[in-house]
Amino acid sequence: MARRGFVSLVQTALRDLFDQSTAFGRLALVHVVMMAGDTLVTISLAGSLFFSVSPDAAKSKVLLYLFLTIAPFAVVSPLLGPLIDRAAGGRRVLVAAAAGVRVLVCWLMSGYLTSLWLFPLAFVVLVSSKLYGVTRGALVPEMARRDEMGLREVSAAGWPRDEQRDRGGFAGYNAQLTLLGTVSGLFAGALGAAVLKTLGASAVLLVASLVFALATVLSTRLRRSRSYRSTRSEGATRLARGAGVELSWSLSASALMRFSVGFASFLVAFSLRRLHAELGWYGVVLGASALGSLLGLAVVTRLRTRIAESLQLVMALAATGLGGLIASQHPALGAQAAFAGWLGLWSATAQPSFDSITQRLVPPGAQGRIFARFAVRQQLAWVVGALLPVAFPFGFRAGDEFVGTLLLLGAIAYALRGRVQHFG
Repeated sequence: MARRGFVSLVQTALRDLFDQSTAFGRLALVHVVMMAGDTLVTISLAGSLFFSVSPDAAKSKVLLYLFLTIAPFAVVSPLLGPLIDRAAGGRRVLVAAAAGVRVLVCWLMSGYLTSLWLFPLAFVVLVSSKLYGVTRGALVPEMARRDEMGLREVSAAGWPRDEQRDRGGFAGYNAQLTLLGTVSGLFAGALGAAVLKTLGASAVLLVASLVFALATVLSTRLRRSRSYRSTRSEGATRLARGAGVELSWSLSASALMRFSVGFASFLVAFSLRRLHAELGWYGVVLGASALGSLLGLAVVTRLRTRIAESLQLVMALAATGLGGLIASQHPALGAQAAFAGWLGLWSATAQPSFDSITQRLVPPGAQGRIFARFAVRQQLAWVVGALLPVAFPFGFRAGDEFVGTLLLLGAIAYALRGRVQHFG
């Protein structure tokens, strides 16, 4: 693939998606369907927990839901993470289970949207969603290495072999999944919004149940992963010297980005409710964020062979921080929508970079456990960020200034500690 850039990424992602003879192509198709289902569940819960009640009532329900989003990781991290490592050959079964459980639970949730039973059912959905996310993170390197498309070899950078020397990581494959998931979420979001408006939140959950049923069937077609149980004594589960420090700093940078996404998302949502903004403004903000995510993939595609992933994380922190400070001087809704797009751009740049660092430094036999542990910390950062504007009445000016300052300080700290690497 000689041409670099977003167009090449789109072409490669679509080619892999529609070429179901490849291991990664099958994973990509499962991911598309899973993201569509997750989007439908989110829309249904937003319709029942947020838009259907007063802002004060919505605040209490949203706070309960945010605390509930932390709970699944109490299951995923200590229990399911090691299971993913021990059952490396059965990871496709775990993906199928994560989808299959949601078929039943989404169907049950459709009848309990106004009951307290909604929350334990939502807990099961969240556990299943996080199980898929952690398992997918461990599957990407395995499926990428087994790519059989055109009998071409795959470089360690996660792209079909070419004349460029490897830069390490799997940023290319992570970017493909992010692109496909974003587009899938946009289409599913449009469908879910239409169903929500015409038939209600229960109908959206029934559609989600059908989508997860399709994901269950597709999951059974995933290629069987290699088991690493027999190679544990040979370093299959041990981090290389110095890898732990780089992982810790990269996780901190990524967690700061996740914090800012959670904070900004709920800052905008509750500010729009307090301002009695028209429903169209929610669409404008969501559209700007989605467009920013797509542009972010263009950025990470251009940068992946030019600078190291650690420097990409610093750039994301610094650029988002500056954007927040600029937005704090312009609290109008249009400027806030623009900042949502800017945040979407750099968060889409940061996440594939962090995933690539993790997949490169963590040995295959430990990826399930490490991905689960990191997912806990990232989700905690997102929840803490989301809790602040829900619990306290931040305005746009104060909120943007706070998150902008925090991100700039994080970028400076990351850079000064010398964890930023350049390609020589």
